[in-house]
Amino acid sequence: MSRVDRPRLDRKPLIALIDRANRAMQADMVRIAHLRGHPEVKPAHNSVFATLAEGGSRAIDMAERAGITRQSMGEVVRDMVALGILEMRPDPADRRAKLVTYTEHGREVSADGHGHLIELERRFAAEFGVVEYEIARDILGRIAGLLDDWAAEEAGPEAVGE
Repeated sequence: MSRVDRPRLDRKPLIALIDRANRAMQADMVRIAHLRGHPEVKPAHNSVFATLAEGGSRAIDMAERAGITRQSMGEVVRDMVALGILEMRPDPADRRAKLVTYTEHGREVSADGHGHLIELERRFAAEFGVVEYEIARDILGRIAGLLDDWAAEEAGPEAVGE
């Protein structure tokens, strides 16, 4: 059996750093929800909190934004409905579809989470300095944009309907 030499990085790959930061922030959001009196919040619920629009969203659209399957999002939504965080009602734009919205309790949980995100932003800016933190945010946004652009270029003009 031959051994294929693969290139090695001399440090932890950027994707690993981003993944670690993402997992730490998501775990922190759940920890804080529990501390603020919402022990029913689970790590899987982050995909809903991150994608549910204020006026409601269709689960299929939330799944696409979260990068998970429609079935996975449906399972998380059903769990959150059972917990009294979400409700489903007919979509006024398409009566065949269901619109996912927050219950009053869900709005409280979401508001607590958004408040914590604002606090995290403030703490990061204080820790790193406003300028350095803004540079980090800008670079992460640009990385995501570049990857989207490169993927579209590689897909070719037929993929974007030209």
